[in-house]
Amino acid sequence: MGKSLHRNAEFYFVLEDTMDLKIDTFARNMELTDRVVEYVNKKVGKLGRHIPNVDETRVDLSYVKSARSATDRQVAQITIRGKGFILRVEERADDLFAAIDEAVDKMQRQIERYKGKHQRGRGDGISAADVAAEPVEMEETAENEAIARRKTFTLTPMDELEAIEQMKLLGHDEFFVFYNASTSAINVLYTRRDGSYGLIEPKLG
Repeated sequence: MGKSLHRNAEFYFVLEDTMDLKIDTFARNMELTDRVVEYVNKKVGKLGRHIPNVDETRVDLSYVKSARSATDRQVAQITIRGKGFILRVEERADDLFAAIDEAVDKMQRQIERYKGKHQRGRGDGISAADVAAEPVEMEETAENEAIARRKTFTLTPMDELEAIEQMKLLGHDEFFVFYNASTSAINVLYTRRDGSYGLIEPKLG
């Protein structure tokens, strides 16, 4: 079990081995104190008991000064990667520890959701897929009145078959945006009227 701290002007990160998970903790626009690292390891480390075969656990903490509301300034994002899956959640609060707590609770629900869908999916020939977190809604409203809401998504590289599996697991019936690892481009997978799938490959004109 060991810990190392790295830093520059705005970015800090700690690599920590715990009894449950190997946790990489990163911080932006804030100092990563021992108290915060210990809290992350205590809270996030317990998640390893609920999901096996984890290769990487990453925690990203940040302070967003420009957030419209004070309750959105402290951000905690957790990403868990393993063989055949990626789980990611993000929560915001006015207190960093509260944001961490909420992110851990949300990740626990995400793990249970993934495990449940994976178990049910086995009977239908669906294998484990890269399960992304719920989309992070960065802006509630837009400056342009024609656009009612903006959302920002974290895209994970995957192939077309993995995109289909993830689309099924997440229950996205109409379309699914993903980063195609084979072509290094953003694609849109959609369901056709006959139940088959179509793929949109945007190109700049």
